[in-house]
Amino acid sequence: MTERQPLLLQSDASDYEGNRSLARPPVRSSPPDSTLVNVQSEDSIAVHAAGAGDDDEQSSQAGDNIAKYNPTQHRTVEHPTSNFDTMVHLLKGNIGTGILAMPDAFKNAGLYVGLFGTLIMGAICTHCMHMLVNCSHELCQRLQQPSLDFQNVAFCSFETGPLALRRYSHLAKRVISTFLFITQIGFCCVYFLFVALNIKNVMDHYFFLDVRIYLLLLLLPMVLLNLVRNLKYLTPVSLVASVLTVAGLAISFSYMLHDLPDVNTVKPVATWSTLPLYFGTAIYAFEGIGVVLPLENNMRTPEDFGGRTGVLNTGMVIVACLYTSVGFFGYLKYGEDVKGSITLNLPQGDILSQLVRISMAVAIFLSYTLQFYVPVNMVEPFVRSQFDTTRAKDLAGTILRTVLVTFTFILAAVIPNLGSIISLVGAVSSSALALIAPPIIEIITMYNVGYGRYNWILWKDIAIFLFGIAGFVFGTWASLAQILNPNVD
Repeated sequence: MTERQPLLLQSDASDYEGNRSLARPPVRSSPPDSTLVNVQSEDSIAVHAAGAGDDDEQSSQAGDNIAKYNPTQHRTVEHPTSNFDTMVHLLKGNIGTGILAMPDAFKNAGLYVGLFGTLIMGAICTHCMHMLVNCSHELCQRLQQPSLDFQNVAFCSFETGPLALRRYSHLAKRVISTFLFITQIGFCCVYFLFVALNIKNVMDHYFFLDVRIYLLLLLLPMVLLNLVRNLKYLTPVSLVASVLTVAGLAISFSYMLHDLPDVNTVKPVATWSTLPLYFGTAIYAFEGIGVVLPLENNMRTPEDFGGRTGVLNTGMVIVACLYTSVGFFGYLKYGEDVKGSITLNLPQGDILSQLVRISMAVAIFLSYTLQFYVPVNMVEPFVRSQFDTTRAKDLAGTILRTVLVTFTFILAAVIPNLGSIISLVGAVSSSALALIAPPIIEIITMYNVGYGRYNWILWKDIAIFLFGIAGFVFGTWASLAQILNPNVD
């Protein structure tokens, strides 16, 4: 029983409650989430005989077949994306409301701590993305599968790892799914509040209403927009949102760079008590780990995704530079008065600044649907399966979408502090997915392969894991403390 079986697919893909043989993850039943970066060496998979009936020749042949398996040659993508298309999607997947909150993050860290901390955070997050895609490719080779999504990468890493951990494979998959759901719902909540605050900021120039009134007015249009089930119809919406976002950022930069004060007017280093808030906001901003696997899987030339000058590194360098620039100049410009979104600091009576707020509000309003598409499609299949007729299934799906949108509305109304909720979402869910899960997956996946000279991979993963845990605990605590403190602006 201690010998490892050849890691080949079984013909039966059941839940294997009673049978502990390897279970085959779902193949192409949902949008693929697979990756291929930095292929492991051919001797990276150890295949041994299991039981008296398996001889050495069969095991050796099985190992050779697995080593030669290339997942990218077995993928059937109907409309593969080019390198440029993948770069655009990667940038859009990482650049959202988080970039507008970076000046607030710098306020909680200090000018120079925020400057170097954001660059370091970007490097760590990018490395964790590489870890995830490397593990995905290793597991695809072992299981001879063309693609794996984030959840199934976690599942297969446990299922093919140490014997003592294989019983937790389903739990690992459920944990990743739960945090993905929480992350996307958190993004939707932030989007909801962002739109309401920017509209309120414009309307306050004419008359004053509570932000919850604007949230309530947005509820019905948001519900109606999210009843659209086909992503094909959302493509023009996404294009309009991208154009408005670029225009809003460009104009915001023109305001930030105008008449910049001296660097001595802001704190170079903030206090320890606010540093966890910076961590939560910064890790929230690097929100794109969930899109990495599907982007690489759908590329026409997936071998261009990794590497030093590949799509992933190039895109994340651009993202990190944008975040650092917005945070640095935004905090330098507005100092301690900077708000949860830099658009809220623009001159209220200026027509151009009002257009920026409106355009960004419209862009984020339209982007809400794309963020909402992920969590609703994680839950809707289960809900629809509880009913028999097509009419009942459609009605249940409609009710589910309405309930989930209303739930994000309630959260936004209860926590109307944009900076705090961004930090909380980042500390709780983004840190779990971006910093905690990848090192755990890599440690377990490479158990049979080895951790390199002096076990440097193991020590590196442990360091990243501890960093993520510290950010998770202290960031969550600081964010909740700020939310519960009524004196916090």
